[in-house]
Amino acid sequence: MDSGELKILRAVADGRLSPEAALEHLGAGCVHDGLHGLTLDTQRSLRTGLGEVVFGQGKSDDALLAAVDGLCGHGAVLVTRLGRRQGVLLQKNFPQGCFWPEARLFSVNDDGRLLRATRVPRPAAGDILVVSAGAADAPVALECYGTLAFFGKNCGHVSDVGVAGLHRLLPHIQSLRSARALVAVAGMEGALPGVLAGLVSCPVVAVPTSVGYGVGQGGFSALATMLCHCAPGMAVVNIDNGFGAAAFAAKIPG
Repeated sequence: MDSGELKILRAVADGRLSPEAALEHLGAGCVHDGLHGLTLDTQRSLRTGLGEVVFGQGKSDDALLAAVDGLCGHGAVLVTRLGRRQGVLLQKNFPQGCFWPEARLFSVNDDGRLLRATRVPRPAAGDILVVSAGAADAPVALECYGTLAFFGKNCGHVSDVGVAGLHRLLPHIQSLRSARALVAVAGMEGALPGVLAGLVSCPVVAVPTSVGYGVGQGGFSALATMLCHCAPGMAVVNIDNGFGAAAFAAKIPG
């Protein structure tokens, strides 16, 4: 906790500041880094319930390191969409952290939550269950699963149960219906989320992936299928956006 936050909390304890005013002050906190073009939102979790997450793709090495270093003093840090070289760089500079190459994620100060998520076999049940259609969808599904684990959610992962062999869902029906939310990840024709939404009473978050052949158009066919679904209770996020699906599912009350 930085000195500014501590002063505000002491002012509340001394009766010089109301809790409401303190929350307003804390919620406005930012760290400016003019050298790397960063404005880090250190109090986002107070306003939204989820802290700022660093998007690694496209950042220079210096900006990436500065972002993680700037947020480290304020709690747990998650970085998404990392290339292998970037992940190795972060692991070298923050050896206490965890780089998960398959999920393209790095975390630090998270009490080992992401590290535990890397272990296999992963649970096939949980309050939030990630269901992926094919093994090729794994990077997006694992990004979602790892993000949920980082957020401290009780999550599971069922993989390779797409519509080419729907019977593969049958052993998991009870777990699917016991979850408070499902995240369905699918490329190709993108039919799996709509099927799941017709089987369960909980919300389904659909994630189209860019997996597929030519007419799939990099995930647009799957996206169109999901947007045209007729089963109620399903929301759709952007193509390959496993992180966005996890953030949405994490906010579903339960």
